[in-house]
Amino acid sequence: MGAHRLTPAMRDLLHRIRKANRPPLHALGAVEARRLYESAAEVLEPPRAPLPRVETMVLPVGPGIERPARLYAPQPREAGVLPVLLYLHGGGFTVGSLETHDSLCRQLALRSGVAVVALDYRLAPEHRFPAAVEDAWGALQWLARHADTLGLDGARLAVGGDSAGGTLAAVAALMARDADLPLALQLLITPGTTAHADTASHARYAEGFLLEKAGIDWFFDQYIDHAHRTDWRFAPLLADDHAGLAPAWIGLAECDPLVDEGVAYADALRMAGVPVALELYKGVTHDFIKLGRVIPEAALAQQAIAEVLRAALYP
Repeated sequence: MGAHRLTPAMRDLLHRIRKANRPPLHALGAVEARRLYESAAEVLEPPRAPLPRVETMVLPVGPGIERPARLYAPQPREAGVLPVLLYLHGGGFTVGSLETHDSLCRQLALRSGVAVVALDYRLAPEHRFPAAVEDAWGALQWLARHADTLGLDGARLAVGGDSAGGTLAAVAALMARDADLPLALQLLITPGTTAHADTASHARYAEGFLLEKAGIDWFFDQYIDHAHRTDWRFAPLLADDHAGLAPAWIGLAECDPLVDEGVAYADALRMAGVPVALELYKGVTHDFIKLGRVIPEAALAQQAIAEVLRAALYP
């Protein structure tokens, strides 16, 4: 069901993935799943684009907690002060790293003219909910206050991410509003927003569309106790109030279990008076944004993101 919706390129890629017969992440332990994900994460992305400034560093994100981060800038530091996007990688709160999203972050910086700071937040199951939320929020606060130490402008600040990182970005935007921390944009790529994987799209795309029900269940089990899943810091759609949030760009994949909750979040923001740009990429699956060598929609989405970043951060 739903396979007829796929683009030819997406259908061919899924066929090749099935033929490769790699074990699914949920069949592995977390450490081995991370190794497998990292080994394959950039295989279908463009080569890492050269940039004038790429620096790996450590950010203080909480009392006694520091996390690795990487700065991508499309110009040398001496060329001027840049606005900044805090980027939070996907991976079900369990896998993913600076390396798995390096190519994507380079593309966003190169295309937009904005500096990107990617955060290596703590992962489950070693660090369960709300550790990732705390790291994301701590990094955003640090950038707002101290971006100038990196030659960046913390007053022109956005937050974004894909998949689980999109969830974290949405939550960080809620926390920023509550703390009166100004944000120019929240950039949400195929985010999860609900407490339970129970929308119609979860049933429609449960198997055969890259992100599967068994994988989602496994990620959730690694990250959070069932009793905590209605916490808005896990399910931002359940926040009491969405008014006053930063403008949002939400990019969704049509053939994705998460598509319905992405649409629902866009609707909730609009109902609360938040400016929302919603882009639905037809015939592609979750994670399409990282498949740029074979899926043309990846480059289209990256260019759309670049344009909205420029508009928000170079007013």
